[in-house]
Parts: sequence; C-alpha cells; structure tokens
Amino acid sequence: MQQALFGGGCFWCVEAVFLQIRGVEKVTSGYAGGHTTHPTYEQVCQGDTQHAEVVLIDFDEQQVTYSQLLDVFFATHDPTTLNRQGNDIGTQYRSVIYYFNEEQKQAAEHTIQTLKDDDLDIVTELSPAPTFYPAEDYHQNYYEKNPSQGYCNFAIPPKLLKLYSKFQHLMKDQ
Repeated sequence: MQQALFGGGCFWCVEAVFLQIRGVEKVTSGYAGGHTTHPTYEQVCQGDTQHAEVVLIDFDEQQVTYSQLLDVFFATHDPTTLNRQGNDIGTQYRSVIYYFNEEQKQAAEHTIQTLKDDDLDIVTELSPAPTFYPAEDYHQNYYEKNPSQGYCNFAIPPKLLKLYSKFQHLMKDQ
C-alpha cells in the first residue's frame, strides 16, 4: 500500500473526489504543513497554524498509479490560485503536494512542468511530507454522510462531473 498527501482546497471536496477512484482504499481528511501540534479545525480556519487542509490517500499502486492520482488532483482543483479555491480563501486552502519519497517528488515535478509547458501558472507547493494530523471524526467521509449540506452541494458536484468525464477509466465500479 502506498500513500499520497494532497491539499487542494476544502478537504471535504478533495476527499469526495478521491474516494471514487479504484485502488484508493482509504482517504483521511486532516491537516499538515503548519507549526501547531494536533491542530483543531477551528484553529486551522483562523489561519494562525499555517496548516493546509489535506487528504491522506492510501492506495494500491497495482490498481492506480501515483501519476494518475496527480492527474486527478490537478484536474479537480485550480492549481493556479494562491491560497484559494473558489470562495474558500486562506493558506489552509492552498494547493499543495507533500511527497513521501524521491519517486513521488519526481512524478510531481514532471506533472507540474508539463502543466507549465501548457502555459499554466501553477502555484502548487511541493514539499516533503510533514507530520499529518487527522481531522476530527465528523470531517471524515463528510460528503457521504452529509450529501445535502449546502456547501457540499455547491462545491463538490462540479468536481465529480470533471472526474467522471475525464477519468471514467479510473472510477470504482459502482
């Protein structure tokens, strides 16, 4: 089992996307990249911790590759806006890839360079994986548990439509 650690805005949205991908065994919403030990959601939202909302993805590389996960990541959020995704503004919503090894770093660098070669101004941070702090239980599988929540209804369906249209070959059998 491999792991990936991505931040692309609200973790509810990122989690909802990656839970649809075959080979993804688990997605855990949480916080990483800041200076506060065991931060709370409230602390992260205040912006003082410097943590990003992230998802830790456990995946089977026999079914989906890290590079494929990177493709999904970049296609389902805006990697050109600094510290912002849609109406969510703040450093906790930054686009970030935390890598666990040199292979992940190189794959991310390659993907970022490919996007830059297509004239995209990518602002995604690329850093070694810091300590990951799981978010509170009520944040886990949030969209699945709260499908009619207003923010989720606004933000997640467009991401899922992009996912379904572009990555049908990576989807779990429903």
